[in-house]
Amino acid sequence: MTDSPSPVLREHAEHAYSAELDALRRADTHPRPERWMLSPWAVATYLLGGVLPDGTEITPKYIGSRRLIEIAISSLATDRALLLLGVPGTAKSWVSEHLAAAISGNSTLVVQGTAGTPEEAIRYGWNYARLLAEGPSERALVPGPVMRAMETGALVRVEELTRIPSDVQDSLITILSEKSLPIPELDSEVQARRGFNLIATANNRDKGVNELSSALRRRFTTVVLPLPDTLESEVEIVQARVQSLGRGLELPVELAALSEMRRVVTVMRELRSGTTHDGRMAVKSPSSTLSTAEAISVMTSGLSLAAHFGDGVLRADDIAAGLLGAVVKDPVQDAVVWQEYLETVVRNRPDWDDLYRACRDVS
Repeated sequence: MTDSPSPVLREHAEHAYSAELDALRRADTHPRPERWMLSPWAVATYLLGGVLPDGTEITPKYIGSRRLIEIAISSLATDRALLLLGVPGTAKSWVSEHLAAAISGNSTLVVQGTAGTPEEAIRYGWNYARLLAEGPSERALVPGPVMRAMETGALVRVEELTRIPSDVQDSLITILSEKSLPIPELDSEVQARRGFNLIATANNRDKGVNELSSALRRRFTTVVLPLPDTLESEVEIVQARVQSLGRGLELPVELAALSEMRRVVTVMRELRSGTTHDGRMAVKSPSSTLSTAEAISVMTSGLSLAAHFGDGVLRADDIAAGLLGAVVKDPVQDAVVWQEYLETVVRNRPDWDDLYRACRDVS
């Protein structure tokens, strides 16, 4: 059960699920590492869901292998950082945010990795007006998220680590191995307090990937988050996220949308795997990833179309354009793959006539 909606478009996990976190704190009798808000047992329950002794239902934030989540949590309880690895759409950032919310009560200490991320984003910067007026001083120092996490004994998140240039990535080595951040300009250092650790996310499917050095990779416990094993589990993930997003955007998410959801997920899984669900026919795969995140996006945009330009009931016409946009990233190669899939699979599938016509119209 989450708190009532607020005016913000998207609440941080620690606010959106504050009622669940409070209930877990009250019920938590297991030992907690220093400065952790919850014990490892309670963190796992928060991520995977369950029912507390007082009857409070904890909704699952991650649907997948329990053992993977247990390994991730147990790593964070040691001095080893955590690297969540996987293809786009495997909930790496989602898991990272909820781990930080449950452990530190704050998921906002984040470094967003890009090709232009400077070393200052990981270490620290300067207030240049003070620097020019006073010279290097503590008042002129501007701590980054990593330094603030070290000072307070909290978790810090580094998103898309492999998109950060390699020389900037390696500035983490001293932090992760020595648990200290040197500040040579002040002839001092910041030493990490107990509770500090780092969660990084990375994938190797995007363009612009910078491989981690062996020295940096050794300092992480790597947990690979896989794509959902079955159609049912992927539909369950999409349904949970679409319902959450629908509430935040005030979109109607009726149960009738489940049938369209299954069709969207089926299309994504078949094109992603290169074979139909029953294994009888091979299909070509497009250049796009077609992750669970793409299915969530198609469903959300379809619900918006149905709500604002329809009668509020999700139909094939509402999801067709989203499917086309998700699949056809390369207008030449992917368009051929999509047209062939429509003619050989969708057209011949019972009860998919409406989806075939809708997709043909937008194509």
